Amino acid sequence: MTKPFWQTGHKPTLFSAFLYFDVAFMVWVMLGPLAPIISKEFGLDPAQKGLMVAVPTLAGAVLRLVNGLLVDRIGPKMTGAIGQVIVIVGLAIAWWFGISSYEGTLAVGVILGFAGASFAVALPLASRWYPPEHQGKAMGIAGMGNSGTVLAALFAPILAKLFGWNNVFGLALLPLVAAFVVYMGFAKDSPDQPAPKAIAAYAEVLKDKDAWWFMLFYGVSFGGFVGLSGSLAIWFSDNFDLTPITAGYCMAACVFTGSLVRPLGGALADRIGGIKTLSYVYFLAAVTLAVISTGPATLPLALALFILVMGTLGIGNGAVFQLVPQRFRNEIGVMTGLVGFAGGVGGFYLASSLGFAQKMTGSSGPGFLIFAALSLTALLGLTSVKKRWRTTWGAAIQGVRI
Repeated sequence: MTKPFWQTGHKPTLFSAFLYFDVAFMVWVMLGPLAPIISKEFGLDPAQKGLMVAVPTLAGAVLRLVNGLLVDRIGPKMTGAIGQVIVIVGLAIAWWFGISSYEGTLAVGVILGFAGASFAVALPLASRWYPPEHQGKAMGIAGMGNSGTVLAALFAPILAKLFGWNNVFGLALLPLVAAFVVYMGFAKDSPDQPAPKAIAAYAEVLKDKDAWWFMLFYGVSFGGFVGLSGSLAIWFSDNFDLTPITAGYCMAACVFTGSLVRPLGGALADRIGGIKTLSYVYFLAAVTLAVISTGPATLPLALALFILVMGTLGIGNGAVFQLVPQRFRNEIGVMTGLVGFAGGVGGFYLASSLGFAQKMTGSSGPGFLIFAALSLTALLGLTSVKKRWRTTWGAAIQGVRI
């Protein structure tokens, strides 16, 4: 008989993984809500603004590959501890010496990438404690650490106004250190750890075409979520002439929705199957992004559309990670790194392309439209593999719908 979710796994680790992920995501996207203030001080053009908020996403994508390798060799807890120390020390240096140039913000963005790489630690840390029938819920709860983007959007502009934007880096050390203490005290590696593999063995995963499909699917769902998370404050500020604080509130409403529904995506995938859930997600995301590309005329309409698309993508994030552990349970560390890498690349592309589109055409519309096309591409890809998945590895998993 299947045990209820809360009677399985290890709750202190699940909570610690969520908290670590939440605070890490908060600092990862910090440059997004600060961008209107920083760009005004340094006189940045739209392309520079887009690149500034995109660099942490790209750095996080690359470092997720590194973390994916480390998780399977030294365990997720130690991997996460190393990353947290690097972020804490890096932000302390940035705060103490100050950032006085555009290039300095790009350097800070690279350090923030270590926080974004937390994805490849928090999810396997939680996942390995839970059986297949509860993967969607466990990964959804741990992954709800996406909500850290809400904290950045709400508080970074206010703190910047009160204390100066450079001091926000110093203030961020307080929750970072607190989360690190909780993490070290309560998180534990699951006793069900796969044996370490030789480094060369990880290349074998990329020979499996299903790995590439999952990278595409998460590149669209998470890439859209994190790319918009970094860009919305700039978009609202530029298009409706909002103050940084008001633009941050609009961004917070959107990212809160996307974070809140991530566990719903996992639970929905557990109930009706990840494939069906993702099919709805990609179709609705494509339609909504296409509408956004036309340039919503009013703030309420724009806000409603972005809340809809962020919620849709959040559900997609939960659904993808209901499927990944079913297909690659023994390689979950490296697969989390690979899939997370693809998600980061997708986010980097979206955030930077919006800025470049604005600079070249005077509108960010083409950037949104191209990403809508990518959503349709993901839908077509999912349609092409769903029969094979359901009749091969999906059929071998009893009691779980894919």
